[in-house]
Amino acid sequence: MSEKKRADMLDRLSVEVVATRQIGAAQRTAIIELCGAAFAQDFAPLFDLVPLTSSHLLVLLDDLMIGHATWMTRWLEPQGQALLRTAYVDAVAIAPAYQGQGVGSLVMQQLAARIQDYDIAALSTSRVSFYRRLGWEVWQGPLYVRTSRGIQHTPEEIVMILRLPRTPADLDLTRPLSVDWRSGSVW
Repeated sequence: MSEKKRADMLDRLSVEVVATRQIGAAQRTAIIELCGAAFAQDFAPLFDLVPLTSSHLLVLLDDLMIGHATWMTRWLEPQGQALLRTAYVDAVAIAPAYQGQGVGSLVMQQLAARIQDYDIAALSTSRVSFYRRLGWEVWQGPLYVRTSRGIQHTPEEIVMILRLPRTPADLDLTRPLSVDWRSGSVW
């Protein structure tokens, strides 16, 4: 896509934020299909993972949904510090035909603007370089999940955080970090 066509396409995009509880059947299907296409896997369980209090950021090109991200409140606890009210980001997806055109960056910039009242933002990803260039940092310390049976180590995860205005200035990314348990995908 030429730079002019890319710029024209970006100018035609609109952004909507919708609470999970307000998403109708057609919009739910469109989100699941978009995420499934972007990740080449079944995203039907997505709405089992996100609580009704979560929010979805949708990017539309005319009436076509081409970008998505969701965030929910979770509680991260860096060892030795208070719980952090966290905007936990999930299902960041761009329609395959629009990947690499700036839509993903737009999604994350728009999302960051809407979560400023949280203590911190976090997500789990294998696409470190994409998020790093948008200001996200890799958590370097060991990762854990808090369960009813105690704390369990989750060494296979890569978690990144985004500092927000309320993020503690003394946050040490090398300390152990735990998250509240959720069914499905822990992180």
